[in-house]
Amino acid sequence: MSFSPADWLAMALHFMALSLMAVGGAVSTAPEMHRYIVQQRHWLSGEQFNASIALAQAAPGPNLLFVTLVGWQIGWQAGQQSGLQASAWAAAWPWLLAGLGALTALLSMLLPSAVLTYSATRWLARNQARRSVRAFRSGLAPIVIALLFATAWVLSRAHPEVHQPWRLWLLTVAATVVAWRTRWRLIGLIAVGAVLGALGWV
Repeated sequence: MSFSPADWLAMALHFMALSLMAVGGAVSTAPEMHRYIVQQRHWLSGEQFNASIALAQAAPGPNLLFVTLVGWQIGWQAGQQSGLQASAWAAAWPWLLAGLGALTALLSMLLPSAVLTYSATRWLARNQARRSVRAFRSGLAPIVIALLFATAWVLSRAHPEVHQPWRLWLLTVAATVVAWRTRWRLIGLIAVGAVLGALGWV
């Protein structure tokens, strides 16, 4: 994978635009991020993108962690395929680009939304009694739900055997019901999915 300075800039600008649309959290931008990184740019495979989200969900910390992992993977892939000759510098190059990718993705995703959230929160605090503000908040709820369903759809479609799906879709439905109707922690659902995958059931 050839990764030029223009590609770094394109990735930063795209993540900055996504950060302004992260209604409901960074994970709600996963479908658009997947379309850009996997389908349009081919910087990562679907499996690599899904692994970034799964690792971030399994680790302690905010959902935003998956953005850092996506940037890390892009930088790592660019470093691995840079074509440098065998040397100490060539061995360190993938690590340097991976760090640069993680930092670029994280800052691009954080800064615009942080500035917007700070400004919007101060304005909403002063105008929370307005009917238009209450309507705006009510209208955001279905959008967040739709974005989360879209994220689940994109992640499920990246499965290599999505055309033989009954076990995959059964597990998806079961996990959705359990997450909706119980207080099970998400890490427990991820662990169950990992065990079923290791056993070859899905």
